[in-house]
Amino acid sequence: MNTEKSRKKIAVIGSGFSGLSAAAYAAKAGNEVHVFEKHNQPGGRARQFRTPEGYVFDMGPSWYWMPDIIDGFFNDFEMNADDFFQLVSLDPQFEMVFSEEKICIPRKNSEIRELFEKIENGAGGQYDKFMKSAKYKYEVGMQDFVTKPCYSWLEFASLKIAGSALKLDLLSNFRKYVSGYFSDPKLRSLMEFPVIFLGASPQNIPALYSLMNYGGYVLGTKYPMGGFYQLVLAMQQVAEKQGAVFHFNHEVQKINTANDKVISVSIDDKDYEFDAVIASSDYHHTETLIPKSLRNYNSTYWKEKTFAPSCLIYYLGIKGKIPGLKHHTLFFENELDDHIDCIYKNKKWPAKPLFYSCCPSKTDPEVAPQGCENLFLLLPLAPGIYDDESTREKYLLEMLERIEKHTGTEDLLSRIEYKKSYCVSDFISDYNAYQGNAYGLSNTLSQTAVLKPKIRNRKIRNLFYTGQLTVPGPGVPPSVISGKIVAAEVNKLKIK
Repeated sequence: MNTEKSRKKIAVIGSGFSGLSAAAYAAKAGNEVHVFEKHNQPGGRARQFRTPEGYVFDMGPSWYWMPDIIDGFFNDFEMNADDFFQLVSLDPQFEMVFSEEKICIPRKNSEIRELFEKIENGAGGQYDKFMKSAKYKYEVGMQDFVTKPCYSWLEFASLKIAGSALKLDLLSNFRKYVSGYFSDPKLRSLMEFPVIFLGASPQNIPALYSLMNYGGYVLGTKYPMGGFYQLVLAMQQVAEKQGAVFHFNHEVQKINTANDKVISVSIDDKDYEFDAVIASSDYHHTETLIPKSLRNYNSTYWKEKTFAPSCLIYYLGIKGKIPGLKHHTLFFENELDDHIDCIYKNKKWPAKPLFYSCCPSKTDPEVAPQGCENLFLLLPLAPGIYDDESTREKYLLEMLERIEKHTGTEDLLSRIEYKKSYCVSDFISDYNAYQGNAYGLSNTLSQTAVLKPKIRNRKIRNLFYTGQLTVPGPGVPPSVISGKIVAAEVNKLKIK
């Protein structure tokens, strides 16, 4: 706990998961914390909205993975996730649709093993070996590797991390690593798909991230009743219980500096003085709020970075039920690499796209009117790509046709009673997201750990950055960890 002398007045810009986390930990340390959010509710990309028809849509995250990391946040405040919401395990966890077959991943790990053995002789044993290694990476990676502020490689010189270097497979690419275990292309796709959330091709992701497979498949896919937004509300409550104050509809217009430190932030043409600022807002955008001479990175730096995808999202309210559709479904009838090339090489709309559907009304009756379905569709895209309404609609029709083929349902288009699209330009306008990216920076080897944008401004001693564009990276659990890391660094700051 801070003494009164060391107590700081801290501004947190943005209330996404990293901002909520940073606010809670900074307030717990005894600081006066104010969170400024441009929207009328917390959550950032994880906001939620309700329609007049009675549909409740989570706008962003829908995969509740790595529950132990999220539990760890609540435990740090002597609370539990189930103090705030009911978490259910999905069974099946998800379904993957291929051109000639569909595969459901069951909840129990033993049944996943049996499934792999059924598809490929010997794959059950290989699955066990893969997950044993993935568990080790998860335990070391999520407990030690991703918890560093990453100012220097010396932070990783501990005996545990140094001794784990080879077993962490930092220098192996994920695709080659997976192919060393499995031959069947469907099994390879099942193991490769989680790294899409890390924002790069499997060839460019370190094999370290097989930890995602463990954090998902083995620990299970969960769902918080009421929607993913329940986690946002719970984290806000935790932060407020520590004393943090939230200010909605307040957009920071400028970060004012003098003598190489932040002195105030400007909101609605009024200046508010602070001892430190934690920016959970888009890193690139945050740096436009300070003079060019004080920025960590110039425009060339950002242009040369590899960003995770943006995406086309549709929020659909469907009259009637859609038999045969699971809570999570991955439509992989087309070639994964063709779609990935459109994101990272050709930067164009894919001719034969893959997409993901989430139908939470299969689990939660409160997110749609009785007898109706809540349908969330997501198609990954190259960041910075041009999007317009006619292009969005073209891809909506294709996605609906493939859902109809998969489920045997007819004429979904005529059954839509609510429709809202969200794409690249919306990510830019709502979140100031660089090139409209949805998931931050890709977790390629050249953008891992110390090689990511720094959490502290080099020239402004009391300006810090948190979230998916800095360490440890994209995703909800990493963002929660990011907020904790930055709050600890701010707490060390000496007020001058």
